[in-house]
Amino acid sequence: MSQTYKPKSLKRRRRHGFKKKNQTQNGKKVLKRRRNKGRKRLTTV
Repeated sequence: MSQTYKPKSLKRRRRHGFKKKNQTQNGKKVLKRRRNKGRKRLTTV
């Protein structure tokens, strides 16, 4: 059996990045919540 998790920076960026979050209604809510909470980073990437 092979490994199941093979990390790739580009895929990670495209899935969890700021631009992707900003495209959906729920993603915008997440960003808003994190801004209000005063998070240093809004997204993991």
